[in-house]
Amino acid sequence: MVVAGELNNNNASAASSKRMLRLGIAADHGGFALKVEIMRLLLSAGYEVEDFGAFQMDFDDDYPDFTIPLAQAVADGRVERGIAVCGSGVGASVAANKIPGVRAGLVHDSFSAHQGVEDDDMNVLCLGARVTGPALALELVDIFLSANFSGAERHQRRLAKLHAVEAAYR
Repeated sequence: MVVAGELNNNNASAASSKRMLRLGIAADHGGFALKVEIMRLLLSAGYEVEDFGAFQMDFDDDYPDFTIPLAQAVADGRVERGIAVCGSGVGASVAANKIPGVRAGLVHDSFSAHQGVEDDDMNVLCLGARVTGPALALELVDIFLSANFSGAERHQRRLAKLHAVEAAYR
């Protein structure tokens, strides 16, 4: 069994000591092929993954139809983290961030993949399948899943401000 931080490493003994996250994944037609590849990797690594669709290629589907249910599952705790994929990643990010409690980030680089979790407690990774190649996307997923929120006072203070804004607009 392989876990986060070791998706590209076959060290099964170290893997068995880590806690597995419950994950959700979603994509529209623009991210469908990449979602299938990411899901295959996560399942082979032993993750429990809930698939929010699309379940088949449909050029007429819309990213909110899949991203919103994923984001709701993250917000209500049914899954701990989510991965949303569309063509650019922008639409998925916009849609996911409409749900209170979701902190989705569009990520194209390894620094943002871990810093978004460590500093901002990012809980949904958004990827653009038309702008991020599959090898990089898999690396970004691995980094995202390996990262943990630091809990530093300044980061908690910033999150409290975001929670206050969400509460004010409910």
